[in-house]
Amino acid sequence: MNKLSYETLKKQNYDGYLLKDAPERVLQFGEGNFLRAFVDYFIDVMNEKADFNSKVVLCQPISSSNGIADYINEQEGLYTLFLRGFQDGKEVNQKRVISCVSRCLNPYDDFEGVLACADNPDLRFIACNTTEAGIVYDESCQFTDIPANSYPGKLTQFMYRRFQKFGSQKGKGFIILACELIDNNGKELEKCVLKYAKQWDLGEEFIHWIEKENIFCSTLVDRIVTGYPHNEAKEICQELGYEDNLIDTGEIFGFWVIEGPESIKDEFPVDKTDLPILITDNHKPYKQRKVRILNGAHTSFVLGAYLAGQDIVRDCMHDDVICSFMNKTIYDEIIPTLDLPKEELEDFAADVTERFKNPFIDHALLAISLNSTSKWKARVLPSLKEYIKRKGTLPACITSSFAFYVAFFNGHKLTEEGLIASRKGNDYTVKDDRSVLEFYAAHAEDSVEDLVHAVCKNIDFWGEDLTQLPGFEQAVCDDLKQIRKNGAYEVMKSRI
Repeated sequence: MNKLSYETLKKQNYDGYLLKDAPERVLQFGEGNFLRAFVDYFIDVMNEKADFNSKVVLCQPISSSNGIADYINEQEGLYTLFLRGFQDGKEVNQKRVISCVSRCLNPYDDFEGVLACADNPDLRFIACNTTEAGIVYDESCQFTDIPANSYPGKLTQFMYRRFQKFGSQKGKGFIILACELIDNNGKELEKCVLKYAKQWDLGEEFIHWIEKENIFCSTLVDRIVTGYPHNEAKEICQELGYEDNLIDTGEIFGFWVIEGPESIKDEFPVDKTDLPILITDNHKPYKQRKVRILNGAHTSFVLGAYLAGQDIVRDCMHDDVICSFMNKTIYDEIIPTLDLPKEELEDFAADVTERFKNPFIDHALLAISLNSTSKWKARVLPSLKEYIKRKGTLPACITSSFAFYVAFFNGHKLTEEGLIASRKGNDYTVKDDRSVLEFYAAHAEDSVEDLVHAVCKNIDFWGEDLTQLPGFEQAVCDDLKQIRKNGAYEVMKSRI
């Protein structure tokens, strides 16, 4: 079987969209599954629908890439992307050959080759997703390192090469699209770059150029990417008629919010397509919407659903009680605490339900339960407090979700792997920070009242004393007693 290439597709009489030749206008730090199913997909569609006419040159951000860079170059940047899931109530499985990628560079083998991209006058955009740990300032990095160890260090080296080539020439800076999953990713990246510019004594003119000729965009990215389909790859390649070592898969849903000036649209033509990309002067309301509704829904129902006997998110959506509990939480208790237009919030919530039904993703509840303490604080506690502030009463479902959390963590044996707890006679392992697990192990034999009191008063967990929320501690006690007596499922049923 031939490998995927332009020649292979030509022999197959492939009639889909392809762009073989175009200027390299985008440099992308990151060659992994997410960026290829998200940023590169959007660029490929803009090439087709909006004449963006851009190739993306990839740069692997770490020294080891598991051979992905070699595969990319062997396949001339081509790969097959499948976007799968539920959309408008129907199962969808879309296939697209992505042709916007030109090549992949390894800075640890050829850093000069990476820096040479800065000499290209057509290059205008830099995209990155170097994981949450990628945007860090490491003071041990030196300008003479080949390359600098940290991603911001490499980016500073690259930008200095650009400055040397074009000076302060207008329009030769970069629009930088940071996709890492940290707050204010673009601004944090800019802070790191400026620190390196000062640490390395690269000059005030260069610092001025960084600030005036470059736009560091904070962005919100939203798509579950499931990556290379190991269990299906052989069968898929047989159907495709070619060998593709870079097959990528993700959910059909996608949303990209880019914080920056409207002028970006003049160069990044998202408005000429129907792509779910929003350019705005403030991405935070959309981040809040995602964290509160999507992530908050996960965190508020999965522990109760697991205690009720479920194991996979998709199966929960086919249980009327659990699904109704989740929807009541979202529509009646979370959405009223948010400030975006109600219709927008409800449309997003409807998408969430469809995403959770995705038949192509087996999203395990126990996997979602990892680090539930910090997740509950970040994703659900703000909705609880805002609901009380606006309504003057407790949100019943969110309050119950806290009781589910306490019940889920009420284990009986601490091990190296985690805290062992039981569901209907069968053990499961609770995983969280060690201090959290040790706390629950120490309170394993507490009465309901003592346990709930200790949890609510733990300021290390919540950043505040939750016993100060009027009626909350007693309501959680009442729910936990019902969970122990009748089960989590019956408590959910009583809330809908």
